[in-house]
Parts: sequence; structure tokens; C-alpha cells
Amino acid sequence: MRRKVAGTPDVPRLAVYRSLNHIYAQLIDDEAGRTLASASSLRLELPTIEPAAKADEQEGGKKKGGKKKDARPASLKFRRSIAVGERIAELAKEKGISKACFDRGGYLYHGRVAALAEAARKNGLEI
Repeated sequence: MRRKVAGTPDVPRLAVYRSLNHIYAQLIDDEAGRTLASASSLRLELPTIEPAAKADEQEGGKKKGGKKKDARPASLKFRRSIAVGERIAELAKEKGISKACFDRGGYLYHGRVAALAEAARKNGLEI
């Protein structure tokens, strides 16, 4: 990927690393070899999830297929990815960065990697 994607001071590279439980994002200036900003799910606190609505409990909480409905809106890992995307966009704004080129790090643009990118876009970072 790094042959195709390179960061500059004006348009840094948004590099993503995904481990089994956590996700990390960095804004990197490849010309100077510096990390301009970084965020990870290790340091973020996530809001707690409220219990399922009582209406679901009265209906039995089942879908048409007979399986129970998931009370959580998204998995913990997915919510961590969204929080990291929001945080890296905030840090970029503080540094005066409005654009970045996305380096998915060899991961498919799917799931947690896509969630991080979409959250960064929603919070004002052009990718």
C-alpha cells in the first residue's frame, strides 16, 4: 500500500492498524517521517450501552427466524473503531488538517476499518 499512498504535511496518511481486540490510527507525514496525531482504542472510554427497551422484552425479543434479537446496537470492537475514528478527526482539526489519504494497512475495507474511516468522515476529515 505504501507504494501507492504517501502522506505529505498538507495531506497526511491516515494509517490504520487492527489487532484482535483494539484498533489504532495515525496521521503520518511521510516526507518528514513524523506522526502528526494518533488515537487508539486503548485510551478511549466508551459510553455505556443502555439495556434493551421493555417493548422488546414484551414481544419476546425474537426476530422472524426465531433467533433472539441482539440487545446491543454494535459489538464492542465496532464501537471502539467508531470512537477512534471520531477522535482522530478531532485531533486532525486541532492540528489544522482537513484532508488525509487513507491507508488501510492491507486490511479489507470492511467492518472495523470501514467504520473508523466513516466516523472520521462524519466528523469532518476528508478521506
